[in-house]
Amino acid sequence: MRESPQRGTEGAYRRDAQGTRLRLLDAASELFAERGYERATVRDIAARAGANQALLFRYFGSKKALFGEVMARGGQEQLRTTPAERLFEVALRGMLAGGGAGADRSLEVCLRSIGGSDEIADALRGLGEEYAEVLATLSGSDNGGLRADLALSWLLGIGLMRVVVAKEPLASADPDTVCRLVAGALGSLLESLPNDVEKGGENGGIP
Repeated sequence: MRESPQRGTEGAYRRDAQGTRLRLLDAASELFAERGYERATVRDIAARAGANQALLFRYFGSKKALFGEVMARGGQEQLRTTPAERLFEVALRGMLAGGGAGADRSLEVCLRSIGGSDEIADALRGLGEEYAEVLATLSGSDNGGLRADLALSWLLGIGLMRVVVAKEPLASADPDTVCRLVAGALGSLLESLPNDVEKGGENGGIP
């Protein structure tokens, strides 16, 4: 049965609206990762997405809500779909990728946005706690929570030195080499962390 002209128009509008929404999310993710929350303006996000600011506010309501969706789409999706034993490696590879095609930039967004408003700091703290909770399951020690926080601190520290400070030789180091060295040392903190780090690829090293 053919769609009526009105129904077909509505369907096309929904597809176009969804496409615009996704472009805004992609643009926001890029700019938050490049500049941080405070310096990424709504005007620039809309311009990069090829949309106008009115559409951004229509779809997301506010810049803060847009930031929340960017973090949810990246970090929380990663938490939901990645096995615990591969989470550290996948998160690290995403950060080392430096915005490569298909790379998740949630932790880069986090690093660039630290020191922003209290509301943003709360959102980032919440995401960090979720990562730490998953990483804590990799240790059978009584102080598994502390071990997870130390592992997460190392992850963010690597990102800070490579992404924000651009400290050499880390800034240009091969991601496979970095992952191999880090995974080898991290096993003393998280006993269930696999030491068979594979070369990066579409699945970030997940077999």
